[in-house]
Amino acid sequence: MGWRLAHIFRHPIKAHGRQELAHVALSAGRCLPFDRHWAVVHEVARLRDGWNPCMNFTRGAKTPALQAISAQLDEATRQVSLTHPARNPLSFAPDTAQGQADFLNWVAPLMAGGRAQPVRLVTVGRGMTDTAFESISILNLASNRVLGKRLGCDLGLDRWRGNLWLDGLAPWEEFDLLGRELAIGDARLKIVERITRCRATMVDCTTGRIDVDTLAELDAGYGHTDFGVYAIVTRGGIIRAGDKPELAA
Repeated sequence: MGWRLAHIFRHPIKAHGRQELAHVALSAGRCLPFDRHWAVVHEVARLRDGWNPCMNFTRGAKTPALQAISAQLDEATRQVSLTHPARNPLSFAPDTAQGQADFLNWVAPLMAGGRAQPVRLVTVGRGMTDTAFESISILNLASNRVLGKRLGCDLGLDRWRGNLWLDGLAPWEEFDLLGRELAIGDARLKIVERITRCRATMVDCTTGRIDVDTLAELDAGYGHTDFGVYAIVTRGGIIRAGDKPELAA
């Protein structure tokens, strides 16, 4: 098939930065380790135990400047380091009171006026993915290229907040994988649904400012606002950038 796993990304704090990985160990039924492990609760959130929908958290769809954050997580120390073009770098421990205070002070100037403000970081023992189940998002480099061509620009990868980027597929071929299983490295992932997108994808992640209307162009060109697919890990194992995905028998 000539497919290749080109990139692996995780997002330690939901909507607050991304981190590229060379390899990762997947577990059945779980998202990437430490992907969306923490989420930033805002002042009007109505939380329940366990997973909560994204409306309870600060995110790039409401505050575009957040899209320009990059993140690095040191798993051994559980320290997160954040960078942003308008802020000094910050390293902090999200599970400590001092770390939370440092983070809230750091992110406050990036928040949009009139929006609910962040009040704390939470973690619930699973990834706070956009889906109620622990999902891994799989995206297609070719789909990104053709959409960028329609918009007349290089869209980059960060605005889509994806986990796994595949190369070698035809544009939009990822939608044909629904219901199929992919074997990547030692793992298997079942493709379960398409990803409907939000306004965060309209933001240039180098500046944190809206630069194109991805949603309008998707709708005009293809009759939907979907980009990428969600998958569930059915068999755990290590995957590496450069692996050759195959359709499982």
